[in-house]
Amino acid sequence: MSRQVQGYLYLALAMLTVGSTVIASKLIASGLPPFSATALRFAIAFPVFLVLMRATGARLPKLSKRDGLILVIQAGAGSVGYTTLLISGLSLTSAADAGVIIGTLPVVSAAISILLLGERPQRGLLFAVALATAGVLSVAVTPEAAGGSLSGNALIFLAVVCEGLFILLNKRLKTEIAPLAQSTLMTGIGFFVAVIPAVFEAPLAHSLSGSAVVAVAYYALVPTVGGFLLWYAGAERVSGTEAALFTALAPVSAVMLAALILGEPVGLHQIAGITCVLAAVLGLALAGRRAAMKATGGG
Repeated sequence: MSRQVQGYLYLALAMLTVGSTVIASKLIASGLPPFSATALRFAIAFPVFLVLMRATGARLPKLSKRDGLILVIQAGAGSVGYTTLLISGLSLTSAADAGVIIGTLPVVSAAISILLLGERPQRGLLFAVALATAGVLSVAVTPEAAGGSLSGNALIFLAVVCEGLFILLNKRLKTEIAPLAQSTLMTGIGFFVAVIPAVFEAPLAHSLSGSAVVAVAYYALVPTVGGFLLWYAGAERVSGTEAALFTALAPVSAVMLAALILGEPVGLHQIAGITCVLAAVLGLALAGRRAAMKATGGG
């Protein structure tokens, strides 16, 4: 097997784990409060990342107060905000609808960069935003068709916005942080951010679901740690554009797993939605490739 094909396999598996977070979050929503589940997720993942850092000889960087503050905000928005909103939204809506909406992340991230950083929008990006919007609207206007809800879908979209802010804030860091060190910091800080509101949820006062606890452990070990390792193992074997194209597999896997594992119906509006989202992500990646080629004089 060639190095490039290995990269494709790793990236595909990584995106499969990302799609499975929707299913895990749906199971968590039925048996654990969102902040308690998030704190437990990070409590499980953080020691594993510490072991990986020790095994690889990686070190945490020295950070300025500014970068330290950005990391705390990143953890609050991208780590805690995304997870808690995803779990909260899935207590109200279907996993299939959520799968379509989370697929808009690359487009939402690009749109946030335009709005907050003043980056100049390209025609390809504007077209991708329009397609992604059409995809979300296709599941938002008829949410009840497959057990969804407008309020639940709105919470899922807010989760995507939180993850988009995480990506935006990453561009504002002045200190270069290795991926493994950053993931370790995010899980560690995320735990402390989530555990405070988790105390007020009084998780032990709830009737805990065994399946929800198992789903949290799965979320912590497979998508959080395993997905990280798979993504970076794949990304180092292929080009950035090729890696970006694989993000389109996340919503597809989420919708397929919702049907296979949860038995949720997948209607025409969801198929239309995911088609629009996939077209938007692919168009965005191809537009990025053309821009990179022009910047390097490659046509």
